[in-house]
Amino acid sequence: MGCIVQGYITVAQAAEILHVHPVSIYKLIQADKIPYYRIPGVGIRFKKEELEQWSKTYSHKNLLTSEILPKSDSSLDISLGKFNKVWLMRRSESMGITRWSYPVGSVLMRKTQRKEERYSIQYQVNGQRVRKVLKGVRSRAEGVKVLFTEVADAQRGEYNFQKKKITFAEMADLYLEKYSKVNKKSWKTSDWVYLRRLKPYFGKYLLSKICPEIVEEYKSERLSTGIKKCSVNREVSCLRKVFNVGIAWGYASSNPVRKVKLYSEKENIRERILMEDEEERLLDVSPPHLKSIIMVGLYSGMRKGEIFRLKWVNVDFDMRQINIKESKSSKERKIPINSVLFSLLYALKSQNGQSEYVFTNSVTGMPYRDFKRSFGKACENAGIENLRFHDLRYSFATRLVRRGVDLVIIKELMGHASIVTTQRYLHSQADVKFQAVEALTLKPQKPDVKWQTNDKYCQDML
Repeated sequence: MGCIVQGYITVAQAAEILHVHPVSIYKLIQADKIPYYRIPGVGIRFKKEELEQWSKTYSHKNLLTSEILPKSDSSLDISLGKFNKVWLMRRSESMGITRWSYPVGSVLMRKTQRKEERYSIQYQVNGQRVRKVLKGVRSRAEGVKVLFTEVADAQRGEYNFQKKKITFAEMADLYLEKYSKVNKKSWKTSDWVYLRRLKPYFGKYLLSKICPEIVEEYKSERLSTGIKKCSVNREVSCLRKVFNVGIAWGYASSNPVRKVKLYSEKENIRERILMEDEEERLLDVSPPHLKSIIMVGLYSGMRKGEIFRLKWVNVDFDMRQINIKESKSSKERKIPINSVLFSLLYALKSQNGQSEYVFTNSVTGMPYRDFKRSFGKACENAGIENLRFHDLRYSFATRLVRRGVDLVIIKELMGHASIVTTQRYLHSQADVKFQAVEALTLKPQKPDVKWQTNDKYCQDML
């Protein structure tokens, strides 16, 4: 046992303080990465205060991880025995699970009923235990490599190891060019619009300097300009996504927007549907092209953009269905064509079937981009107020509900990823509810039953 020197600790004591193997301490000494003292006649010693201070300011685990991480898949398989002599702390078995403990975590193995080995890893980040099953890993060597790689990635966030410090404006440009334009078809009407509002406020801040308090101040300032809470929520959601991508790319260590609550949008849910008498008036005053578009919206529930992009190649008259290739959720969906819609589309096909698109401008020959003015004028002439074209989707879903169609089927027809979204689109059916409670005011009628005496039966009983 080494000689005790007043005020100094041994290698074994230092390893216990740092929660590593003594061999790891010697590797740090050889790399001259740790404060130590070589005392003649005694050996290597440490000052406890200096060691504790060093452990707070320097990630020794990250150093060890970067030094021992294998350079190739085969190197670890070849030198696993030597690797374990240096880094393996203990091996244990319990309840059919074998555990190999290393300075940064553990590799676990259990055997299935077919005697196949299944591996998982376990480590800690910020005091939280993380356990992951390793699908496709069939050897302990592979499991060890995954363990140290996972820990290294986790420590980049824990110790704020980033590529470089960049401003939000720089990150927003990277997000728009390399993520949004690549992964989102609607980036022009979503992220591009939101970032134009976010960059003037957050642009000069470094990502690491943006905190929840600043985001809350932004929310309040935006509301003071008179915009709706739902609009603020969309902008804040975009901000949160930018940080998530920044973390994945190594430009940020945490997402401050996760601690910011969005506003409730219950008061913003519209309950406007097109009533049957309104539909009749609207179709009567609409020009032919607009009338056809309105009917397609009412009988298919398609979005306005989907109607604009609808091509004849996507209309299958034999199968009686419309194939939506480019939807908002980027998922293909099929909408059955009912008899009314079939007659309408068949008539349109005979009129302008030579065109690629179903609805085209008769003057330009190009597909429509918008008809907000003509739709608004038709609503005005029909005496209909507060109606958007998107409300036809509400009407489509609400009418299906009133006819007893299952909500899951409506979800598929609407093209929603979640049934929660479908529920938000449905009208509250205020008139149906009124009829339900109004029924309580009606007096129940007595059944008109005439009792007749069976004389023969009575005589038999006597």
